[in-house]
Amino acid sequence: FLDTLVVVMRGSRPGPTLCITAGVHGDEINGVEIAHRIYAGLDARQIAGTLLVIPAVNVHGFRTGSRYLADRRDLNRHFPGSLNGSHAALIAYALFAPIRQHCEALLDLHTGSNSRTNLPQIRTDLANPGALDLARSFGVGVVLDGKGPKGNLRRAALDAGIPAVLFEAGEPLRFDEDDIRVGVQGVRNVMADLGMLPAGGTSPPDARVIRRSSWVRVRDAGGIFLSDRKPGETIRAGETLGTVTDPITETVEIIRAPRDGLLIGMAVPQVVLTGYALFHLGN
Repeated sequence: FLDTLVVVMRGSRPGPTLCITAGVHGDEINGVEIAHRIYAGLDARQIAGTLLVIPAVNVHGFRTGSRYLADRRDLNRHFPGSLNGSHAALIAYALFAPIRQHCEALLDLHTGSNSRTNLPQIRTDLANPGALDLARSFGVGVVLDGKGPKGNLRRAALDAGIPAVLFEAGEPLRFDEDDIRVGVQGVRNVMADLGMLPAGGTSPPDARVIRRSSWVRVRDAGGIFLSDRKPGETIRAGETLGTVTDPITETVEIIRAPRDGLLIGMAVPQVVLTGYALFHLGN
């Protein structure tokens, strides 16, 4: 096992315990920097309650630039973990046990995966009142409503009675200053709403709630993908989203939107194969 940093900041006044996790996927480094800026930019005398931060959960993945653990498993499919399971299950158990014991709310920080980028967004189960409050106070303009896949950290926390949301922004292995600032402000908004920091005096914007989403994929032989659109754009059915060009045959596939939606994520320009997911449309 590799040691990881756990920061515990006890405030000067009573209050809730907020937990922040980042780097569950080791290549999602925006979240690591958001977490670092939060605890590095605060003094315990400023806050009420307790802040618990794990800025690089998957230390092996963070050091090697990998999404996965050393055993090639996805840690975010193994929560709440087990003492009698795989390497991934053991790590998940070691992380989740103190979260279950101490945390009254959880913010889990992520980016897009596998050469894809995401519009800043919150993901959570809006049927959970505590999670709904966290999503509102974070203040990002897009919220994806859903429990998440089995074994996901936020779902395990919700099942344990801990309000939890996941923040997504940007792409793996690349720092994006705008996305990092959005994340830092969102965390501070939540802390203010929980009474851990003074109120900022501004109300969060109304959010667009995404109930359903699906990917637009490469249908033909694959090739060089170039996009005509950016995350955050409103898309109409039939509009051109981008092209995939086979440099050998010079065949060009025009990628069109099959339906209306908000572009909440997309692949970055790259070489793609048949079936590769290119554009994530939310409704």
